[in-house]
Amino acid sequence: MTTKHPHQDADPAASPPPPPSRRPRGLASAAASSPAPALRSGEREKERTKLRERHRRSITSRMLAGLRQHGNFPLPARADMNDVLAALARAAGWTVHPDGTTFRSSSLSQPLLPPPAQFGAFQATSVETPAFTNHLNSYAIRTPLDSQASGLQTDDSLSLSPSSLDSVVVAEQSIKNENYGNSSSANSLSCMDSDQLMRASAVWAGDYTRTPYIPVYASLSMGIINSYCQLVDPEAVRAELRHLKSLNVDGVVVDCWWGIVEAWTPQKYEWSGYRDLFGIIKEFKLKVQVVLSFHGSEKCGSGDVLISLPRWVMEIAQENQDIFFTDRVGRRNTECLSWGIDKERVLRGRTGIEVYFDFMRSFHMEFRSLSEEGLISAIEIGLGASGELRYPSCPEKMGWRYPGIGEFQCYDRYMQKNLRQAALTRGHLFWARGPDNAGYYNSRSHETGFFCDGGDYDSYYGRFFLNWYSGILVDHVDQVLSLATLAFDGAVIMVKIPSMYWWYRTASHAAELTAGYYNPTNRDGYSPVFKMLKKHSVILKVVCYGPEYTVQENDEAFADPEGLTWQVMNAAWDQGLSISVESALPCLANEMYPLILDTAKPRNDPDRHHVSFFAYRQQTPFLLQGNVCFSELETFVKCMHGEATQKFVD
Repeated sequence: MTTKHPHQDADPAASPPPPPSRRPRGLASAAASSPAPALRSGEREKERTKLRERHRRSITSRMLAGLRQHGNFPLPARADMNDVLAALARAAGWTVHPDGTTFRSSSLSQPLLPPPAQFGAFQATSVETPAFTNHLNSYAIRTPLDSQASGLQTDDSLSLSPSSLDSVVVAEQSIKNENYGNSSSANSLSCMDSDQLMRASAVWAGDYTRTPYIPVYASLSMGIINSYCQLVDPEAVRAELRHLKSLNVDGVVVDCWWGIVEAWTPQKYEWSGYRDLFGIIKEFKLKVQVVLSFHGSEKCGSGDVLISLPRWVMEIAQENQDIFFTDRVGRRNTECLSWGIDKERVLRGRTGIEVYFDFMRSFHMEFRSLSEEGLISAIEIGLGASGELRYPSCPEKMGWRYPGIGEFQCYDRYMQKNLRQAALTRGHLFWARGPDNAGYYNSRSHETGFFCDGGDYDSYYGRFFLNWYSGILVDHVDQVLSLATLAFDGAVIMVKIPSMYWWYRTASHAAELTAGYYNPTNRDGYSPVFKMLKKHSVILKVVCYGPEYTVQENDEAFADPEGLTWQVMNAAWDQGLSISVESALPCLANEMYPLILDTAKPRNDPDRHHVSFFAYRQQTPFLLQGNVCFSELETFVKCMHGEATQKFVD
């Protein structure tokens, strides 16, 4: 699925311009002028060989991911081509011994699926048609497990030739696209037991009964609390909660803003508005997920309310603007504090980490009784821009528009000091600088010398810089969560990560790099972060499937939100993390509901993974305008609860 962001200004029919040729820089330019043609030719050939190898590995990794995700093949984490061939052979009904001995199984003499003349009709049939569903149900009930492996065989003449395998892949992909999900073709049935087969056939038919219960939370609008921490309109809140209660949601998400609670004086906290709000929520017997928002918001929630950082912080910034993230030309981003001051006593005698800890401790002391009663079910810690664990690399107020790659945010005094120390430790003091060829906020990756294919992001300096840049992010989350677990004493803690899905289908993944995730095609940039989250036993919240996801044929952003979501979720599950999903559901885009359900309850997952809960960033006016999308949301919630059959209509 390809996507388009609402801020995209480019003509969707226009194809991306070809990558401009780059002049060699630094050591490369010196090498170009050296009188050693034989050596230079050898070095170029080595670089080409490395690029070809990286390209081959990226293709292999995508193929393996596709086989695991869409075909349910139980491939090991570091599978090679022997593992792939063995899995394909077993799925086609062959017997493969550990020493590589391969031969046809005797069960091939009794084919279970239609002959080749009917196989084409099977490819074109939707897996949600009644005929196919009945056939699959009977197949799952009456077929012995040891003969299900031959499901792809149509007669004894069918072999494991490349052409036959290609036809299977095409059939599987067409079924997947038709159903907007992870529908597995018949060749994955051999990897499932009888209970899984019966459950899978029900899910393919759109039946979510007896599937895992996933709690659903809906966010409240942020304007219900004004800048003086007062509840603006209690009756409007009750009306909103009444609508949400009728949808049978489990609870609500409430943002507690640092800029409101500690607005005027350091360490003087005002919680009265939130205390009144939690009391009303308790009347409706709903649970609360609290978001501690240490960032500001440019959007207005109610009237003229604009949520910024505390006033006393802004006063400090008048004398020391380096407390904010800074881009290459010196523009300051006042949305959140720079991670460079995490250990610097520049906030009236406190470090950034100490300020966060004092706020968290104050919240826990104020609402400890509600946590003990079970009203507050989880606490999300804001760790960066928009409350997500990322650098503010794509700020709209700086002129960024989708699909710009963004800019590195490491040019304040404290981040530069840290970078200089890292370069000095490495022994290359001239590396104590940010990239000078990384483009601007709205550049495309192929237009820059740093992010283009074979660019400086993969040079010795580029790898050093990106390791340092992403390491600052990991260090920040480690320090904040260490104190959060101390402040909340056993409460459920969550961390939200972003979905930087544009430029995901390029080699460098430029948007992820500028946001702090060192995740090019030849490196897993999420596992180091998830290892740190696992250390602190937190729940990972993944942002996906917002209303901006619209399909277009010509995608100049090389975006792949589904691919990124699956990489993130699989990497998190590999680390043993629990996952939640957050999405802003489009009211009238019914095709998004099956996608979200498939993400929350992956079909045919051999490990039976599913998310812990779903958070709905709802557009409140939709619910208050009557029954515009009420029935669709009600059905969606029932499917999440495992109580309903999916019946979304266009």
